[in-house]
Amino acid sequence: MTTGIEIRHYTGDQAPALRPLLLDVYTEVYAAAARTDPFASPDRFAEGLDHWTARPGWSCVVGYDGDQPVGYAYGAPLPPRSRWWGGLLTHLPADTTAETGTRTYALSELMVREPWRKTGTARRLHDTLLTHRREQRATLLVDQDHPKVHALYQSWGLDHPRRPTPPPPRRPALPRHAARSAPGVWPASPHTRSVTESH
Repeated sequence: MTTGIEIRHYTGDQAPALRPLLLDVYTEVYAAAARTDPFASPDRFAEGLDHWTARPGWSCVVGYDGDQPVGYAYGAPLPPRSRWWGGLLTHLPADTTAETGTRTYALSELMVREPWRKTGTARRLHDTLLTHRREQRATLLVDQDHPKVHALYQSWGLDHPRRPTPPPPRRPALPRHAARSAPGVWPASPHTRSVTESH
């Protein structure tokens, strides 16, 4: 695991100044995907980024190797009446999907630039982001088209993955990869998770 990476914390009031860096890293990391997948375009990501950074409680960690950003992770708490759990083929009880604004932290993005992958950087970003949160649990969307990624997140302690119903054609504001993703949940304590390298 790399030890030379400095991880810095950011909050919503710092998001406007941080935005160009986040977009630059995304554009590099997803350059190949953006050539064939319109949902992976930088413009599409920018829309989602602005949506997330406007949420109350948004937080972000960025790893730096000297003055070079190597990757980041960010997310925000799910608000009351969140649609995060909607459209699942498997029914979940109301006490699982009920949100209060302080119950669940949604991890929206985790990415690492190519030269720093398989160095432990993704693990550090993930752990650092969630360790400092006070929510009871954390959740993310898992791409069902990548079973290795799905299995990896399960090794982190991900629980209750469910397959979603397909979105209707031309659905506006569709989250990136939402049609192929399903939400899952981590337990409350970050110390109960077994975390391995991901990106």
